[in-house]
This record gives sequence, structure tokens and C-alpha cells, in this order.
Amino acid sequence: MGSLTGSWMMNLCGGPVCSNQDALSCAFKEVFDSSTCTNHLAATGIGLLLVLALALQLVIKIPNSGGSAQGLVAVGSPLQLAAVVFSGCLGLVYLGLGLSMLGSIFSQDAAAYLPHWWLVTLSQGFSLVLSSFAFSVRPRFLGASFVPLWSILVVVYAAFICCSSVVGIVADKAITIKACLDVLSLPAAFLFLLYGVRCTHDEDGYQATGNALYKPLNTEADGQIADSDTQVTSFAKAGFFSKMSFWWLNHLMKLGYEKPLEDKDMPLLQTTDRAHNQYLMFLEKLNSKQSHSHATPSILWTIVSCHKREIIVSGFFALLKVLTLSTGPLLLKAFINVSVGKGTFKYEGFVLAATMFVCKCCESLSQRQWFFRTRRLGLQVRSFLSAAIYKKQQKLSNSAKMKHSSGQIMNYVTVDAYRIGEFPYWFHQTWTTSVQLCIALAILYNAVGAAAVSSLAVIIITVIGNAPVAKLQHKFQSKLMEAQDVRLKAMSESLVHMKILKLYSWEGHFKKVIEGLREVEYKWLSAFLLRRAYNSFLFWSSPVLVSAATFLTCYLFKIPLDASNVFTTVATLRLVQDPVRTIPDVIAVLIQAKVGFTRISKFLDAPELNGQLRKKYRVGIDYPIVMNSCSFSWDENPSKPTLNNINLVVKAGEKVAICGEVGSGKSTLLAAVLGEVPKTEGTVCFSIIFFFFLTRKSNGCQNC
Repeated sequence: MGSLTGSWMMNLCGGPVCSNQDALSCAFKEVFDSSTCTNHLAATGIGLLLVLALALQLVIKIPNSGGSAQGLVAVGSPLQLAAVVFSGCLGLVYLGLGLSMLGSIFSQDAAAYLPHWWLVTLSQGFSLVLSSFAFSVRPRFLGASFVPLWSILVVVYAAFICCSSVVGIVADKAITIKACLDVLSLPAAFLFLLYGVRCTHDEDGYQATGNALYKPLNTEADGQIADSDTQVTSFAKAGFFSKMSFWWLNHLMKLGYEKPLEDKDMPLLQTTDRAHNQYLMFLEKLNSKQSHSHATPSILWTIVSCHKREIIVSGFFALLKVLTLSTGPLLLKAFINVSVGKGTFKYEGFVLAATMFVCKCCESLSQRQWFFRTRRLGLQVRSFLSAAIYKKQQKLSNSAKMKHSSGQIMNYVTVDAYRIGEFPYWFHQTWTTSVQLCIALAILYNAVGAAAVSSLAVIIITVIGNAPVAKLQHKFQSKLMEAQDVRLKAMSESLVHMKILKLYSWEGHFKKVIEGLREVEYKWLSAFLLRRAYNSFLFWSSPVLVSAATFLTCYLFKIPLDASNVFTTVATLRLVQDPVRTIPDVIAVLIQAKVGFTRISKFLDAPELNGQLRKKYRVGIDYPIVMNSCSFSWDENPSKPTLNNINLVVKAGEKVAICGEVGSGKSTLLAAVLGEVPKTEGTVCFSIIFFFFLTRKSNGCQNC
């Protein structure tokens, strides 16, 4: 028996196993060295056991589940897709390598690979391919506990393979294709482990008990909860990989590909993005700042404190985008040095190619995250500013209404809030432009030396020449917004009183008035756009001036130019163009946002109705309204009362008619009851129940 086993080992391994005398060291080397036959036999045995267990699970569970073949395989997350694709490709490479080893037996190099080499390679390939297929199957077909258990076993097996290959690389001081594949198998197994931890229940949201395809009928309440959950956007439940890769958009894009999207197809916003919750958060921050300081808090810094986390995260992605973009000229210079034989090590070209690929991927990823997060932040700011303006408009005092007309309030919502909502997208451009210019000038100085000073001088002259134009833009933007307010006020009043205009045939006169207001608005708009055009021309021509100044300085100072620094200089100047050309847009957005912040801040700081001018009581409703020696003034001036010495007692159930001439104060009296007219003297008492009824029905009251 011993001779038979030894003969079998000789045929399989090509020699005796552990022929030396030190059994402990021999056993350690034979088991953990990937170049030994014992290690290959152990890896093959473990791999075959895993393949057999997985095959039995698939053969037994899938037919008994009763599921259809169409619903068997599904890739529901980017993590699952990455694990399946990476492991499947790795397994196919293993199989191809094993078949090539097996084919070498029938060639002239039959002794190049012993049987244990191609056997372990094929077993690892089969186990990876089958594992990839198993993890693409819906979790409920295999069982809730099988997926995490199997992922743990795969990680242990891959760790053994990886450690064995590392020991073999260190012992032989050589790297083979199989050793590289063995090392890559460990990250693939960790992807399986991460996916297995997340898949503790099946994808339909219910626990897998017994036959997972069957679940009890939902009650009506459960159905409503499920419907509300499905209507919320997938972004609310998306994980880290899904948010970074925008995987959560796939369902909506697939639906849009199949049919035109309708309103019912649009998902609901998550609770944190809704205008009501955003307004409550803004109000809470504003009140907390007011309680800590007696001065009026800044609207800008309140917004920053509400969304500082999103601002920091989007700023990180903006900085990452600038840094990865700035590596282009440096990598180009390194490539040129390698091409002319000035490389520092043997495989520098491959390392540079891989580095460029990683940098471009990071640049694209960071730019998309930067744009998406700032746009989302801008919509949040715009939504709660619109809500704040609406709430403020309901509480404005009469004096504030005289200063802020309905047309102006409409402008606050449609124009100013919109421009402030656009500001977060451009906010990071204000400092990333400076960072990118500084990095570009540093690269330029490294390439051409002192000639970079001329580039810096041209940029400084351009910025200084733009300063007075920026001040004029701010002035004209303010005048333009004032002209828009006046025009919108006139148009809204004309539309509200259209019956009177038609009755007295005043259409032509009001048309001329509105056209005159439009001419004033056009004058300020043209002045603003002309300065902006000058600004754009100045900055769009600056890259050409920078290039000309750089190369002219190199010619005058006899700075040597070769392929390396010329291509680096051209690439760096191309890097300078984008930030320089965006400076006019950044300046225009900053001016518009500053004007919008000033206007909205003045509106939100306007005086409100004083709710303490009336005494409320609950006990007894015999006299719902009592006014005693009251005087009211729209101007809040005691010397000019609109209504003077008013005494009014209204009994419960009593019908009261207010009669008088036009302009005698009937509507003012009703407004005084509602608390909309400032009281200068006297006392007003009313019942809460009656006041609630009056506020609900006051729009239907008619004055005689």
C-alpha cells in the first residue's frame, strides 16, 4: 500500500514529498509554499470540496424553490456586479491558464508542467466561475444563511491561496502569472464577503423562512406602507457604491427607455430634501443664532451652518478634481522622458499608464460628485428660501407691504431665490480657480523657469483691469433688479384691475407706462451685458496672451526648449485656460448672488404684524368682540389715526352690519378685528373661537 501511494505521488508530483529529515520545517514549506505539490493538492482538495458543496446547493435548492428561470439571476447593486464580474473574469483567466498548462503535456515541453500544476489551476478557475454564478443568483433561491456562510468560506480559501503565493514569491524571488492571479483572488473574495454581509435577507424585503418564494398576504395598511416606500426615490436607500456610481438612477433610466416618463413615474423626494423639512431646519438654526446674539443673524452664514457638511464634502471632491486634473502635464513630461530613454526604472511606462488611468477615473468621479452634490444643495437652498419668503409674506405689517409690493415678492421667489440656488454650484469655483492657477504656475515654473513670471504678470494685469468692470456690473445688476420690481408691480396691478381699465378705456395709457418701464429695464440690462461681454473678452483672450508672453520670455532670455518642457508648457497653458475663462461667469454669479442675498435679507428682516395688540380669552363667548376706545393707524402714527375712538361690542349670535360711504373705513375696521391694522391706543378683546371662525370666513364677507 505504501509503495502504491509513493508511486502515485511520484507520478503526480514528479518526486518524493518531504524527503529531508526536518519534518516540521518540511511540512510548513510543503503546505504553505505555492510551488510545492502538497500545497497544490491541498488547494485542489479544498477547491473541489467547495465546488461540490456549491453544486449540490444549486441543484437541490433551485428546483425545489419553484421559481422561473427568468427571475433566477439578478444583479441588484454595483457591489454585487463588481464581485460577480471580477471573480468571473479571474476564473476564466485561471481556466485559460490551466488549459494551456494541460496542452503543454502533449507538446515537446511535456516536463514543463507537472500534473499538479494544471490540476490546481483548473480547480481554482472552476471554483471562482461557479462562485461568480452562485452570487449572481437571487439570495432567496439559495437561502438567507448560505450566502454569508459561503462568502466566509471563500475568503478563508482565498487567504490560504494568497499567503501561499506570497511565500512562493519570496522563496523563488520570481513572479509568475499564477502568483499574480492568486494574489488577486483575495480582493475578489472580500467583495463576496461584503456582498454576503449585506444579503442577510432576500431582495424583496421579507425574511427567508422555509420556502422563500411564499409570503403571507399583506393587509391594506401594509400595502399602503409598501406603496409609500416604493414611491420614494432610490437615492434615499442607496449605499455608498450606489451613490458614487449613480447606480440608483438605473431603474428610472430603464423605465424612461421603455416608455415616456409621466408624473406618476417620478419618485418622491426623501424627507431631508423636502421644502418643509428644509425650512424647519433653517428656522431652527436662525432662532438658535438669534438666541445667542442680540444682532440679526446673517442669512448667508445661517445657510452655511445648515449645510456645512455637504459644503465640505463637495469641496473635497472639487479639490480632488483639481489635483487629478493637474497631474496631466506632469505625467506627460514623465512619458516624454521615458520615450527618450530617461526613465528611472524598468517598468516606468506601465506605471505611468496605470497612474494616468486612475487619475482620469478619479477626475471624472470627483467632478460628477461635485456637480451633483452642489446642484442638490442649490435646490435645497432655493426650496427653503421660497418657503421662508411665503411664510414671511403672510406676516408682513402694513408698512412693510408698502415697501415690498406683490411684484417684488414675486421677484424674490422667481429671480433672487433661483440665483442663490445656483450659487452653491459656483461657490467652489471661487477658490478652486485660484488653486488650479497656482498649481499651473508652479508646473510652468518647473518647466521653463523664470519665464513663468511673465505668465503671472499677464494674469495679474488681467484681474486688475477687470476690477472696475466688476464694480459696474454690481451697480447695474442692482439697478436692473429695481427696474424689474417696478415693472412687475405695474403689470400685476394692471392685471388685477383689468375690469377698471376696460371700463374707462385706459389700456393705451397703461400700455405706454409699461413700455416705458420696459425701456428702463432694457437700458440697465444692456449696460450690464455690455460690461459682461467686455469682461468675457478680456479673460478669453488672456490664455493667448499668457502663451505669447511665456514663449517670448523664453526667446529673449535664451531659455532652452526641448520636447519635454515644450509639451509640458503647452499642456499647462491648456490647464490655465479653463479657470481663466470661467472667471467672468464666477464674477457674474457672485454679483447676482450678493444682490439676491441683500434683497431677500431685507425682506426677511421687515417688520411683522404684532400679535400682542389683542387680548385673547377662552372663558365665555357672550361677547366675542369687544373694542374699547381704540384708535388704529395704517402708518403706525398716533397723530394720524385712520380710525379714532372706536367702541364696538358684538354679542354672541348677533348680526352686525357695517355701513358707510366709500373710504369711510369699513374694510379698515374688519382688518383691525383681524389684527392687520396697528393699534395706537385702546384695548381689543376677542374670543379665540370667534377669531378662528372670522379668519376662515373673512374672504366671503361683504361690506355694505
